[in-house]
Amino acid sequence: MQALTIQTKLGGFYFFYYAIVGTFMPYWSLYLQDQGFNYQEIGILSSIAIITRFFAPFIWGWVADKTGKRMLLIRIATWMEACIWFTIFLISKSLQSIALLMLIFSFFQNAILAQFEGVTLFWLGDKRAELYGKIRKWGSVGFISSVFGIGALLEIIPVSMLPILLLCISFLAFIWSFQIKEPTKAPTAQRQLEPLWPILKRPSVMAFFAIEFIMLFSHAPFYSFYSNFLKEAGYSTTQIGTLWAIGVLSEIIMFACAHTLLARYSMRILVSVCLVMTSIRWILAGYMVDHFWGQLLAQTMHAFSFGLFHLLAMRLVFSHFTAGQQGRGQALYSTMWGLGVASGSLLAGHFWQTLTAPVIFLCAGLLVLLGLGFVKWLPTQGAQPS
Repeated sequence: MQALTIQTKLGGFYFFYYAIVGTFMPYWSLYLQDQGFNYQEIGILSSIAIITRFFAPFIWGWVADKTGKRMLLIRIATWMEACIWFTIFLISKSLQSIALLMLIFSFFQNAILAQFEGVTLFWLGDKRAELYGKIRKWGSVGFISSVFGIGALLEIIPVSMLPILLLCISFLAFIWSFQIKEPTKAPTAQRQLEPLWPILKRPSVMAFFAIEFIMLFSHAPFYSFYSNFLKEAGYSTTQIGTLWAIGVLSEIIMFACAHTLLARYSMRILVSVCLVMTSIRWILAGYMVDHFWGQLLAQTMHAFSFGLFHLLAMRLVFSHFTAGQQGRGQALYSTMWGLGVASGSLLAGHFWQTLTAPVIFLCAGLLVLLGLGFVKWLPTQGAQPS
């Protein structure tokens, strides 16, 4: 039997990791609603599920850069994730107990992706520009598979069974993680870590992370309440799953063709396009809820609001941060993601009933355009790193 290539192994882990995300993200808020939580409580729990991104990525990034044991940390985190979904059946379903569980879950969840992105880029080496998108697309395939599969399954079984499904997929991710060894080109344990401030004070880096915060702040109503919004408008879980899947399918297409865009256009132009397309997406999502085709069109713009923007972020981190800083560089990207979504979820949950969902999505669409004020500090040369 032929051994699996490292590209297949990396792609497989992305598949299982994003299968967890594709099970959790669209349906967790529906599970909470089924358990009797209101919108404000769902907003609080959604923000708590993200809140450890404020500090956890830096802890994991520091440990990864200090020890060089990135895959070991990923295995520990995936095992703990599986344990947490088992624990949910042993505790009461009060706001406090679910909040504590989400806090622990997100602490370990934040160990996985940021460090695995670093592992992948180290394994790919000089071929990262050519191969990263092709490998990362398997995460999108995992997301789509779980969104469709779980959405159809939840038409048959009650949504209260969601934690069992999350437990099974998390355990599969844990088993698969043993396929991947520590990358040979990654730095090993460091006695003294290289300082980050000389990198962070660069105008292009500061501007990009400011834009990232604004971008993800605008995503909060979508990540926390989009499924509930559609459910109340009469959409079935299969239709909701289809819309989430369309977003990720557009992301796969972007990953496949982004190499040309990155080589031809500057980061300044591409980030501007991402911001404008995201604005249009949220306005369509809020005001076209009675038209399935309108939601379909809005979801195709996920190619820009996440797909292209994520690729730009990965290139910025790998090109600006040294090999010994990659763990903390990826952690900073993850932290700004968490700050944006968590703070946005709290605000969206607080005003959801008073302002109504369309108004909140309109606010998100207008607010994301503030990011255009920072693009002048981004590089004007091609986004493709040399």
